Amino acid sequence: MNTGSDPIRVLYSFPHKLGGGRIQTTAWEQVKGLVQAGAQVLVQPAVLQVPVPGDPVIQPTLSRGKLRLPYRVLGTRRTCELHDRIVAHRLRRLAGKIDIVHLWPLGASETIRTAEDMGIPTVLERANAHTRFAYEVVQAECQRIGVPLPPGHEHAYNPETLKREEEEYNLAYRLLCPSEFVVKTFLDLGFKREQLARHFYGVDERLFYPGPQKNGKNPFTMIFVGVCAVRKGLHFALEAWLKSPASRDGKFVIAGSFIPAYEEKLRPMLSHPSVQVLGHREDVADLMRTSDVFVLPTIEEGFGLVCTEAMASGCVPIISDACTDICKHMENSLVHRVGAVDALRQHITTLYEDPALLFRLRHAGLCSVPQITWKAAGVKLLDLYGEIVANYREERSSRIALASPAPSDQMSVSQ
Repeated sequence: MNTGSDPIRVLYSFPHKLGGGRIQTTAWEQVKGLVQAGAQVLVQPAVLQVPVPGDPVIQPTLSRGKLRLPYRVLGTRRTCELHDRIVAHRLRRLAGKIDIVHLWPLGASETIRTAEDMGIPTVLERANAHTRFAYEVVQAECQRIGVPLPPGHEHAYNPETLKREEEEYNLAYRLLCPSEFVVKTFLDLGFKREQLARHFYGVDERLFYPGPQKNGKNPFTMIFVGVCAVRKGLHFALEAWLKSPASRDGKFVIAGSFIPAYEEKLRPMLSHPSVQVLGHREDVADLMRTSDVFVLPTIEEGFGLVCTEAMASGCVPIISDACTDICKHMENSLVHRVGAVDALRQHITTLYEDPALLFRLRHAGLCSVPQITWKAAGVKLLDLYGEIVANYREERSSRIALASPAPSDQMSVSQ
């Protein structure tokens, strides 16, 4: 086994396309950061979409060359289960060669059981809050404002998904939580603090960087970026914006695609002349560079990558406390309680009327960027692996010692 002086040997299992969009990009950046930090990484994704710099060993489970098993053949859940079985089977042949296994939801339970049998600690990524909490809070807000979720939506209640994910939560040695908000949702549902390990997601500073400081002649601009759904709280942002004097001569730019029922519900506010709906955009970094503030009044979140992307672009975040705790109130951001529209309105108005505060928060955010890059996140995660491996081995040794008969018992038996 690894003695502690050699690189930590990681099996990184990802049941989706590594290097696609959303969490697929998050996982890709995580692997890249781990390689840069010096980990010895064996990556087993379902499919490799984009090559990873540093050439880690990559062994896809559901593709070979250009041949891929389409997710629509088995459905997402069963495809993830197939990936899990393949990784578990491969792990059995890696005895003594892996120090820790990093897994993602819906493709983890069998691999976790196999790792435990082999004496290997497992960590399960929690890119979002506890799924039970997410289902309940999103459903409650949808009912409150009268917007139903489309069939099959990722936040529509799915008992099979919830059952599988909760099984994985209970099996994993540690749950990797990227924010204190995620931690709290697990604590509130009975998990112990020691089961939850804190890390964070990074920002690509080569893509997200500041433009020139605005000279005050251009209109004050607030931007929202993301899927326009009830969960993200865009309705709170629109209500607060239209109540703020910023809406008289400023711009509220919305970059993202809408759930149709949600767009219809918000149409009266979206039609205001200060609001610009751009739809899905690929030039998000450019849009952030030309905006003053970024708003995300989400009611449920895992980390909120767009928050740190805005910060790195010189765009001050105005966010709810469900987002990343890297954003600190009155230090580099303004943070309000979930659903507190009056506080959100005041925060928008404050930055609209106080350019000096806007400049100070912008500067502080930019100064923090070197500590929140994906490279820095990789170093943090690798250090966390080391702590988890050490704790696991100590606990396992203690369990073995307790299970072994005492010397006096052995003597009495031999006598």
